[in-house]
Amino acid sequence: MARPPVVDIHTHLVPRGWPDLAAACGGTGWPSLRIDSEREAMLMVGGQPWRPVRSPAWDPAARLADMAADGVDVQVVSPTPLFFSYDRPGPQAAKVARIFNDLTLEVTQRAPGRLVPFCQVPLQDAEAACAELDRCLAAGHAGVEIGNHVGDRDLDDPGVVTFLQHCAAVGAPVFVHPWDMPTGPRLERWMARWLTGMPAETHLSIMAMILGGVFDRVPESLRICFAHGGGSFAFWAGRADNAWHRRGDLVRGQSQRPPSAYVDRFLVDSVVFSPPALRLLVDTMGADRVLVGSDYPYPLGERPVGAVVRRADFLDDGQRAALLGGNALRFLDGPAAPAWGPGWRGIDTV
Repeated sequence: MARPPVVDIHTHLVPRGWPDLAAACGGTGWPSLRIDSEREAMLMVGGQPWRPVRSPAWDPAARLADMAADGVDVQVVSPTPLFFSYDRPGPQAAKVARIFNDLTLEVTQRAPGRLVPFCQVPLQDAEAACAELDRCLAAGHAGVEIGNHVGDRDLDDPGVVTFLQHCAAVGAPVFVHPWDMPTGPRLERWMARWLTGMPAETHLSIMAMILGGVFDRVPESLRICFAHGGGSFAFWAGRADNAWHRRGDLVRGQSQRPPSAYVDRFLVDSVVFSPPALRLLVDTMGADRVLVGSDYPYPLGERPVGAVVRRADFLDDGQRAALLGGNALRFLDGPAAPAWGPGWRGIDTV
């Protein structure tokens, strides 16, 4: 009997080197990679160390070995948000997106059906973003990862909405990842930008889509998933509803319904690390709106992948199978995708 597939919707890639971005794109201060050994490297920004990375970030064989160890059939492989380049002029961001999108295809095509590529786009320029998405879909990407804001422009910005409408029109799934979190002395201790800033940024981007009226303007066919469990949205959805009803003069914005009424318009991954948190997420979103994610291969991710879902005793077998893979298949291929069975586009999971 075929077992339900396991799909990890939230993983990242760092290619093992790329062209000199200053020469290829113009500007200065671009990321680079310092190779320290066959298995270790350092991401550099402006010539300074930014984050150590290991071979699973670029080596399909290492990824597949970890997937086998964790019982994962498919990884969705998205860019590392450092490469988004939303703070650059549009033409520079378009060039760097093309470079990294092509490199992502080179890596994922070494394990077709197992490693599913998502592209990046120059989100600060809606026309260029739509053009790069179309190019990438034609080349073999399955969807797109975007950051949760472009400078002070949130996801209800007209240009971003235009891009999301295009994603709905062409059937491209969208994965929203927090990036460029606020900084300051209080946030530079204990990785506080990641421990508090990431959940807050993700929550804010969901609220921008709700209160900014985006879900009322984009088609219901838009498939959009927010990383890191949707941030703190599930915990504070009741607070948002209360404010929407009691202070609608300030809170409602362009939304037609209270915030909790929009939970059927988006999905979230399962990167919350504890069964009680996952239970709240499932209770708030529904068991059909939560997808396994890990943030692989970074050290703050979940290993083994899907461990919290597997040990959550409040899930029945059907719900667990949906969270482990069935929901992700529908996210990738739309409502017509099988809830479970042979896996994404033919991969055998027997």
